[in-house]
Amino acid sequence: MTTRVRPRRGDPALGAIAVLAMGLYALFILVPVVMSAWKSLTNENPLQDHARFIGAANYTEMLHDSALAASLTFTLVLAAVVTLAANALGIAFAMLLNRTSLSFRMMRTLAFLPQVLSGVIVGFVWRYVLAQDGVLNNILGSLGIISHPVTWLGSPHLAMFSIALVATWVLTGFTTVVHLAALQSIPVELYQAAMVDGAGRWQRFRAITFPMVAPGTTISVTISLITMLKLYDIIAVLTSGGPADSTQSTALYIIKLAFTDDRFGYASAVAMLLLAVSAVISLIVTGLLRRREVDL
Repeated sequence: MTTRVRPRRGDPALGAIAVLAMGLYALFILVPVVMSAWKSLTNENPLQDHARFIGAANYTEMLHDSALAASLTFTLVLAAVVTLAANALGIAFAMLLNRTSLSFRMMRTLAFLPQVLSGVIVGFVWRYVLAQDGVLNNILGSLGIISHPVTWLGSPHLAMFSIALVATWVLTGFTTVVHLAALQSIPVELYQAAMVDGAGRWQRFRAITFPMVAPGTTISVTISLITMLKLYDIIAVLTSGGPADSTQSTALYIIKLAFTDDRFGYASAVAMLLLAVSAVISLIVTGLLRRREVDL
């Protein structure tokens, strides 16, 4: 005779954890968003005693803010370029590191290392590398590739390229791990059957690997975009938004508005704009990539 175990209903411990999680989410996410939305409707300034409600005046001002337009353009271009580059490299590195030996496991750890470093530390290290008398110029000069030091952070176009390079280097560790996890979920039998049918490497990648890693790509691309849209620390250390504000991201512009110009109200309005732009882009990209998963 067997004893039937009845499922427990409503474990109090799980309920307490759920309530705690919801409370923390509300405290650190929802409350700041609501407060920022309210401040965006005021002219709050720490140098003034009281903030005055001004309605949509801050949002109207944004329509004529050329600095905001330039920072938003730079942010969108940077996010698109780095997301594409980091995910393409992530797939490539994941395929190279998809082995079980100890040496490949160590290389996976090294590949992920940039992702766990602080953005400030990354910025300082790369600023030393990219300085006019830095490591990169010394190496290129010793190899005879350049005859004069290159100002990687001193001209607008090179500064943009340098920031994209550093951000791609950091983000590739994350995209590699995500695609590696997706690769390891693909049954080996599919590749074996394809090889029996005479499929080459490119054919196996196009028919098996690329479709099967689609869910991982969706996660990787979406998180990469969100990360790049709010990028601040690496840019602040490398260029501080210069030269001539050519590398000023929207997040950096918000910080400058709030803590340099003391315009908390207008900074909150710009922050709400960035939140809306990030949400819309993330929803569109996620929808398109999920549709691709279904089509594949």
